Order: sequence, then structure tokens, then C-alpha cells
Amino acid sequence: MSLNIIGIGMNDEKDITVRGLEAVKAADIVFLECYTSIMQVPTSRLSSFYGKDVLRADRELIETQAEDRIIAPAVNKEVVVLIPGDPLGATTHLDLIARAQARGVVVQVIHNAGIMNVIADTGLSLYKFGKTTSVPYTAQGFEPESFIDVVVANRSIGAHTLLLLDLRPQDGKFMTVNEALVRVVGVAVRRKIDWLNEKTRVVGCARLGSTTAHITYGPIGKLVSHNFGPAPHCLIIPGPLHFTEEEALNLKEGF
Repeated sequence: MSLNIIGIGMNDEKDITVRGLEAVKAADIVFLECYTSIMQVPTSRLSSFYGKDVLRADRELIETQAEDRIIAPAVNKEVVVLIPGDPLGATTHLDLIARAQARGVVVQVIHNAGIMNVIADTGLSLYKFGKTTSVPYTAQGFEPESFIDVVVANRSIGAHTLLLLDLRPQDGKFMTVNEALVRVVGVAVRRKIDWLNEKTRVVGCARLGSTTAHITYGPIGKLVSHNFGPAPHCLIIPGPLHFTEEEALNLKEGF
């Protein structure tokens, strides 16, 4: 039998591809990975539309219980793991595939739209994005700043930076653009990065790929208090803009 890793897009139950839906309907077990991102509808909507019980899979299940809960059953059953966005956007899923193949399980990957291509909705060229990074939540004794190194490196080659924002669905915590901006500016001040300040124009995004997507362009000093609505959010710090990109962003000027 096989393990099917299926991207289900970024909005609701109808974003799945026809090929993906066929694989779900033929499955014996269906999991929904629910910690790298979130869908804009409850899991019950997926179950109803797919005609299958969809079991929520948290980080522990995917990373530490996969051998018993996912891979072993796939030896003689059809097992599906649904992934918000595209299935290969997170290294966790590459590891799952590798472990399954090492057990001799046939793996099928079915792609879908994910954040790495949907950011083109901002009007910024995908070809001008550099390395993507993330802004994590801090904790006592844990205040990583490596994201700022990526921003600076991308800027040095004229590239845009996509910053993915931390989320902890099990705790109901989703980092907002506002929180990320406070963090970015704080680190920039500490590192004495003069060009990155409250006047720097950035792009704040929420729920990209959904019917309620929200994109706003403007100076950090303004965006830091802007209401972007529900999660998930992401942030883009642009490099130098081509005139077509500038025209597109000006249409999303929020101030």
C-alpha cells in the first residue's frame, strides 16, 4: 500500500486538488498535520467534504510517533497525511518521507499552493526573494536573532525577505505582524542596523491564499499598530523595488 502526503492549499476544504481528493477518498486512515500552519476552516469541514474521518496530528505525532501511527500502517493500508499549503514546505515532511521509504513504503506526494508561491499576491516578484526565515517566540534564555542576519544578507544582494511567523496552535498562540515588527526593530536597534527602522516600508500579510487575505504596505511605524485580523500572518521586508513592484505595492498602501 502507500503513504500519501497531500497539500490541501491555504483556505478551505475545496482547495484540495482533484488528484488529492481521489487519494483521500481511497484512504483507510487520514491525518491532518496541524502545527506548521492552519486552515481557515475547522477540521470537521474537511471531514464532511472528503467523506472521511480526519484525525488531527500534532508535532509529537508527526515527529516522534510516526513510525507506529503513520508509517507502519502504510505497509498494508492507504494512509494520507494532509498538509496545509504545499506538502514539502517544511523539512519535517521530508523527514517523514525518508523514514517511510526506508521501510519500503511507497510514497506519493501531491502538491498544492503554498506560501512560497502565494506571496506573489503582494505584487513582489518571486524571482527576487532571497532566503526565507522565521521569527520565533522568545522564552527565558531563548531569544534567537538569526532572522535578522538573513534579512541583512538578502538586502546586500538586493533580495526581498519573507519572514514566517511562529505559531503554536496547541496553545492558541499565533504571532502577529505587529509582534514580529516590534521584535525586528528591537533587534535592528541593538545591532545598529540604521536602514531598518520605523520608517522602513514593509509588507504585512494575513491569511494569504484565502478569501479573506489581507495585504498592507507601509512604514513599520504605521503597520505596528495596524489590525491584520486572524492568523496566520507573515511579513516581508523588501529589497530595492522594480517599478512594477512599486506600482503594485502602492495599490496596497494602507496609510
